[in-house]
Amino acid sequence: MNYILALLLPPLSILFAGRPIVAILAFLFWVPAIIFSGGLGHPAFVILAWILIWEGRNRA
Repeated sequence: MNYILALLLPPLSILFAGRPIVAILAFLFWVPAIIFSGGLGHPAFVILAWILIWEGRNRA
């Protein structure tokens, strides 16, 4: 479920993965990236969210 959320709202997905500081920083960079690049920066945040979710599952 969190992987699907990462496709739509990567910062929220990062927050649910247990990384609140990274989620705040991702949100602060994600919004301007969406606005100024027309969505071209979105895949980078999706990949970041997927990596953090995967890392969190392997850590436990």
